[in-house]
Amino acid sequence: MASGFALTVRFTLRDAAAAQQFDELVARTSAGIRMEPGTLVYAVHTPIEEPLVRVFYELYADQDAFQDHEEQPHTRHFLATREQFLTSTEVTFLKELADVSKRPGMEG
Repeated sequence: MASGFALTVRFTLRDAAAAQQFDELVARTSAGIRMEPGTLVYAVHTPIEEPLVRVFYELYADQDAFQDHEEQPHTRHFLATREQFLTSTEVTFLKELADVSKRPGMEG
């Protein structure tokens, strides 16, 4: 049985100054996100060889928890403010696979 609602978001930033401002915005926003009961994981990474890229991995208890996250004042502020720092945004919604260890040929 699948659990949770997940997505990744890949942001490409304009330049180093925009990256610094974006990271500050993320830090301020993350404080509120950590208080959301339905947000299970909210991780932000920078690919090693792409200093102007940020990759978010987000996992919510369910789609309702994601919707609740989207409606929070801190999230709305982030969504309204982020565009000035970006050149592109790519969102990928993820579907959890059934327990891989129970698939034929995957034992071991």
